[in-house]
Amino acid sequence: MANYTKIRLYNTLTRQVEDFVPEDPNHVRMYVCGPTVYDFAHIGNARPVIVFDVLFRLLRHVYGADHVTYARNITDVDDKINARAVRDFPDLPLNEAIAKVTAKTADQFMADMAALGCLEPTHQPRATDFVLPRNDGKTDMVTMITTLMDKGHAYLARGKQGREVLFRVKSMDDYGKLCGRNLEDQRAGARVAVEDHKEDPADFVLWKESSENEPGWDATFDGETIRGRPGWHIECSAMAASYLGETFDIHGGGLDLIFPHHENEIAQSRCCHGTDKMASVWMHNGFLQVEGEKMSKSLGNFHTVHDVLETEKVGGRKWPGEVVRLAMLMTHYREPIDFSVRRLEEAENILRKWKSIATRHIRNEIELDADLSLLSCLLEDDLNFQRLFGELHSLLPKANGAFFIAANDLDLNAIEEMEKASWCKFVDPLVYLGILNLVQDTISVEQQLLVDKRLAFIADKNWAEADRIRNELLAQGIQLKDGKDEDGNRVTTWEVVR
Repeated sequence: MANYTKIRLYNTLTRQVEDFVPEDPNHVRMYVCGPTVYDFAHIGNARPVIVFDVLFRLLRHVYGADHVTYARNITDVDDKINARAVRDFPDLPLNEAIAKVTAKTADQFMADMAALGCLEPTHQPRATDFVLPRNDGKTDMVTMITTLMDKGHAYLARGKQGREVLFRVKSMDDYGKLCGRNLEDQRAGARVAVEDHKEDPADFVLWKESSENEPGWDATFDGETIRGRPGWHIECSAMAASYLGETFDIHGGGLDLIFPHHENEIAQSRCCHGTDKMASVWMHNGFLQVEGEKMSKSLGNFHTVHDVLETEKVGGRKWPGEVVRLAMLMTHYREPIDFSVRRLEEAENILRKWKSIATRHIRNEIELDADLSLLSCLLEDDLNFQRLFGELHSLLPKANGAFFIAANDLDLNAIEEMEKASWCKFVDPLVYLGILNLVQDTISVEQQLLVDKRLAFIADKNWAEADRIRNELLAQGIQLKDGKDEDGNRVTTWEVVR
């Protein structure tokens, strides 16, 4: 296990950056809210997955891969899912239609996130597996709801849509601490009419009765058997407790989840388990807009991750997953991000430059346990990638100059020593953190020097020698591609021909 204690994270609960101190350094635990699988994930959904994937990688480096547990749920029971199932499969029984919708969209979500370079979480529980009591004793929603009722934190009521079990917000003295609004402020700012069956307008649903044509489970509350389905918030509380315990270290998600979702998670979890907290650190990534506007289907700027990766709907072309990933990381995770074609092009050009240099350092096997000391700014400063990028760009001129000399066979030993002292230290950490993907296809230092020499021949308009090198590399299975960077300078990339 690495001996490193400099990670600092912004905690929404305390409104400040704090030293990260896990409850148990031998078992760091993180939960992030996952997708509701009624449709393909849009690019806004991708941002928290990428942000917390980087944090997951950092935690694994600091505490050891075997000492970090990361759970991210899949919500596969929701009214939006029901509506999509009826729309897409009107001739099937509802439960069969729901199964088809959730299977397809969940599989696509995991494929999209893998294409963005994200590791799979340690656990990816599905909500429907945690509704009723389980044989393995893991926390379930019905038992949590029953406990809340027994402790006076929830009650059974009959509304216009049938019977409901509601959480009693006034039973919790500090409800609203995460979002920074007390209960009276929330009541005053309510935009919905008070429902007569609620004791308080802020009371929220834990369980709601299902109609005959809606999915449901049989559960008994206050002696009444109610065929129904869980509310959204109780799902995450049950799944988090199942894999991380009653309290854990980090809970993450988008800013839009602070209220009501995360606020209500805290309320029901703390009141059920009798704890003074649910998670120690609450982290939230900023909103995403597209080309300066809010993403909306009505504006025609609504893009799924699949659209960006596999179709030509964005900028008239497909975009590599690593380019999309870098485009997301170029803005601090807590700041709003403007997702645009120009941003994708900028990320692609940055990656092209990095790869051009980094591939010259590639050995037969990348050392993923590299020294991360030069990335201490990221570890110490709330995932501050901007400082990291600044460090990298400051090294580009020096590294490029060194390789120009190397390409002309001058003092190669001196150049290699300089490489080890600067850029080379960044290569393995960038791969480790999932920012740069260089594992699958590599070329040797000698082959890269040929690429550099060819560029020099092209600059001298020596087309014969340039073509000779192209053909020589092609014979070795390396296909060259010529292009220009954002400054109009000629660049050459390559790919391994299978």
